[in-house]
Amino acid sequence: TECILEPLSLPENPGGVAAVESSPYVPCIFCKECYLLAEQNQLLKHMIIEHKLVIADVKLVADFRRYILYWKKRFAEQPITDFCSVIRTNSEAPLEEQDNYFLLCDVLPEDRLLREQLQQKRLREILEQQQRERYDTSFHSMCMFCDQEFTGNRSVLLNHMAREHAFNIGLPDNIVNCYEFLAVLQEKLNNLQCLYCEKVFRDKNTLKDHMRKKQHRRINAKNKEYDKFYIINYLEFGKSWEEVQSEDDRELLDNLEEDWSDWEEHPVCAVCLFCEQQADTTEKLYLHMQVSFVLNNSSFISLELKSLNFYQQVKLVNFIRREIHHCRCYNCQERFQSKGGLLSHMEETKHIAFLPARSTWDQPQYYFPTYENDTFLCTLSDSEDLVTEDKSEDIPVVSEDISNLKALKQSSVLNHIL
Repeated sequence: TECILEPLSLPENPGGVAAVESSPYVPCIFCKECYLLAEQNQLLKHMIIEHKLVIADVKLVADFRRYILYWKKRFAEQPITDFCSVIRTNSEAPLEEQDNYFLLCDVLPEDRLLREQLQQKRLREILEQQQRERYDTSFHSMCMFCDQEFTGNRSVLLNHMAREHAFNIGLPDNIVNCYEFLAVLQEKLNNLQCLYCEKVFRDKNTLKDHMRKKQHRRINAKNKEYDKFYIINYLEFGKSWEEVQSEDDRELLDNLEEDWSDWEEHPVCAVCLFCEQQADTTEKLYLHMQVSFVLNNSSFISLELKSLNFYQQVKLVNFIRREIHHCRCYNCQERFQSKGGLLSHMEETKHIAFLPARSTWDQPQYYFPTYENDTFLCTLSDSEDLVTEDKSEDIPVVSEDISNLKALKQSSVLNHIL
């Protein structure tokens, strides 16, 4: 069983936490030497040569400065041999030619815990940053491929570049630090460098023609410089997107021959159309909506759904989900700052119990789920009466005359669809 451990206390310098966060320098664990954070390798080299300290798997440390500061404090409190394994080199040589190196790695429980906590802290910070960007409406940037200017939310620009210029860096919700990401890409273009093959060209027109003809309007996924802009690289301790992806694929392959005879299905919980409440049956969910949102027995929720065929039910649920997600009343189209304000309005005006005309929501765009994991859609089913009624209808089917194919190609009704 997992236990909750007391959080580690990271050291603070006289300037306080803010100074530690903003300082671009990292001190040596043993002496007063300092290096820029960007010169991390120089510091590691200094500690190996001067102090015989080797830190294993440095690339897995989420916050290098905080990691170094923590161990600087701990080594000042206790001997280094209390924490590090000793590696003796030239063990067969004379004593004066032998060297002892100290290895600091996550085999030590304290080091492992520190690394995990730093990774969790970074993940929280990254998710908070991503959340701010998702709802930020002050975004302002130019398209990298045309003169169009975009304001509002970052997704408008990213979707424009994907749709109009076939340049897709991923879904907006998978990206973090978007401003910095776009700045890095723009700088490469300003330097006449292809974003995919990273070759440099003599002028802007040659670069544009190259990226268009070679279909290089995409980024190089192998370039580690871009990893910090994708959420997937922060999710698992010490793993990049390639490792996470390969593990997912391997797990699928490993489970092909798995025996499912003892598998038991867990009840699937569906989420209320208006709040976060979950229930394992639609009856419980309808009852919750009836009690919580003052919907009487003649309310549209259950009766309206049961009067529709399966595909119409799907479109209605997705329509309601989308309107509620956008904090917009589906009856009067008034928009609100929060979901709480929307629900208060809909209850007070009784708009919650009346749907707009069917033509508003019975649209092809609502075939697509608003939420990918919406298990409420899995509970929908055709009414038996509707099925019987559909079967009893005698709908004539008239085929097209195919004796003259050339004339048919010109006059076929399929031309209107195509």
